[in-house]
Amino acid sequence: MSNGRLSTLDRSIAGRVAIVTGAGSGIGRATAHLFADEGARVAVVDVVADRVDAVVAEITTVHGPNAAHGWVVDMSSKAAVDALPDAVVAHFGALDIVINNAGVSLRVDFDADVDAFDEAWDTTMAVNLTAYARLARAALPHLERSDAARIVCTASTEGLGATGHIPAYNASKTGVIGLVRALAVELGRRGITANAVCPGPIDTGMTADIPGEHKEIFARRRVPIGRYGIPEEIAHGMLNLVLPASRYMNGVVLAVDGGMTSRHT
Repeated sequence: MSNGRLSTLDRSIAGRVAIVTGAGSGIGRATAHLFADEGARVAVVDVVADRVDAVVAEITTVHGPNAAHGWVVDMSSKAAVDALPDAVVAHFGALDIVINNAGVSLRVDFDADVDAFDEAWDTTMAVNLTAYARLARAALPHLERSDAARIVCTASTEGLGATGHIPAYNASKTGVIGLVRALAVELGRRGITANAVCPGPIDTGMTADIPGEHKEIFARRRVPIGRYGIPEEIAHGMLNLVLPASRYMNGVVLAVDGGMTSRHT
């Protein structure tokens, strides 16, 4: 029996260099782990230094000292975000993949005190949307040198619908979807694809304060699979979008939500 293959496209990210923001916990950490397992070299980026150190140690313990390096970055800082791709390329020698994943979710009603609303709105937009555009722009000269350049942004099912009391988060995630579609159109002919992943209800720090019983009730009512997802399930969605073989997937908004957005009610 032949050991050959009938398909021709490359499904490996071994040797690729990936920036993963918000990599200190949750979906970002799971994505950094998965990419490293698949042979990529990972720039672990988070605002919390201890988390960066921990994830880098987790990866390098398994995959060796060259598999990951950490950067502590406040994604609301224009100067810090603008400098990040150059620093990553100076360390690793290339940049192929940008995972825009850092995010915040601040609960504030639309009719809240103006100062509270403005603070929540400005912070959320700075981290969840503006930083995504800035990082993509700063990475562009390096991505253009890659033969499989990929940008993936974490949006949310909150960008496809809305839950009360988080209007800034809803708006930011809807904006991410619009940004990805704009990048797909503008950058596609330059060999760079841009896609979004919309996680549904996932067990992460953002949902840690929701009582377990409430999660179970919500999942039974709203999620056809009947449960919350785990971060690694989102990471596999990310992986599928960054594969060299996924070169025709561009402008995709991928809901990874257990079928939640497919329900009528």
